[in-house]
Amino acid sequence: MVLLVTSDKDEFNVDKEVIGCSITIKTMLEGYREPGQPKIPLPDVSSRVLKKVLEYCKYYKNGAFLTSRNQHESPMPIGVSEWDQKSITADQDMLFEIILAANYLQITSLFDFGCQMVVNRTKGKTPEELCHFFGIANDITAEEAERT
Repeated sequence: MVLLVTSDKDEFNVDKEVIGCSITIKTMLEGYREPGQPKIPLPDVSSRVLKKVLEYCKYYKNGAFLTSRNQHESPMPIGVSEWDQKSITADQDMLFEIILAANYLQITSLFDFGCQMVVNRTKGKTPEELCHFFGIANDITAEEAERT
């Protein structure tokens, strides 16, 4: 078992097999030399996000996903499985936090899944709708818009 400590100081006892999908945690465990249960701080992950990440890792713990990808290859298009759609439901802010956590923890399949969900949610949107979706303020004045 591994003790994960979130940014809000919540602690999660997690089976090493479950969190084995995280390259970051695997690397931390390789360097862990203290006796007893490893205690891994996760200063960039909140407890509510870690719960979603662990839910994903528990479901896929038997290696049903790819844990790493060659950085020079283009990302493979991925579909969103029925289980993913039902279990990792999240509002926009939570989805972005899951993507950030997956990136920090180096869980490539979850990162790809999160990005695919963003793609799915933004397909067919107008530029104005995309600005709203991503929280981008329209700072173009009427004069500047007329010039373009």
